[in-house]
Amino acid sequence: MNEFVLNHPLITHKLAILRDVNTGTKEFRELVTEISTILMYEAMRDAKLEKTTIETPLEKIETGMIDEDGYAIVPILRAGMGMVDGILNVFPNAKIGHIGLYRNEETFQPVEYYYKMPDGIANREALVIDPMLATGGSASATISKLKDDGVKKIKLLCIVAAPQGIKCIENDHPDVQIFCAVVDRELNENAYILPGLGDAGDRIYGTK
Repeated sequence: MNEFVLNHPLITHKLAILRDVNTGTKEFRELVTEISTILMYEAMRDAKLEKTTIETPLEKIETGMIDEDGYAIVPILRAGMGMVDGILNVFPNAKIGHIGLYRNEETFQPVEYYYKMPDGIANREALVIDPMLATGGSASATISKLKDDGVKKIKLLCIVAAPQGIKCIENDHPDVQIFCAVVDRELNENAYILPGLGDAGDRIYGTK
């Protein structure tokens, strides 16, 4: 099993507000940012530190620093953009790539319409971000595209996941770690997560 679920009272509290139909756009965005920051902390637990020497106001010390240039954040448009600020709160120098996918509402399969990655993407660790992991089709297609570009290490960060989405990633990309705030019960007939929180993109951008 390659998924890591943030079982924490603070996350449960924030998710309760996030799910609430009465939560407005501004608060919804802020909660997505806050949860994304916490997800990023967990996803970076295995980050490698490079030895360096710095000078404090009192003395020189040997310490470790992360090479932020070795990472790329890859939000899946458009909902994934809602998580970017939360990631940049703790990793401000990371490069950002974009992939645009929409779901065919008849087949539920992803259709790509945009793809732009930072230079040297093959030499970076990619952190794919999307608030909802439903069927897993869009995330799997994104990961496949990154692998085609030579990316060796990829992680997937999402807020709400469905069992079907997790299974899809585990089957298609067993080498990819999944970090999520919660795993929900199931998908409905329209492939929306239950109990879920509605359409994350619409709630982030206030389009419905």
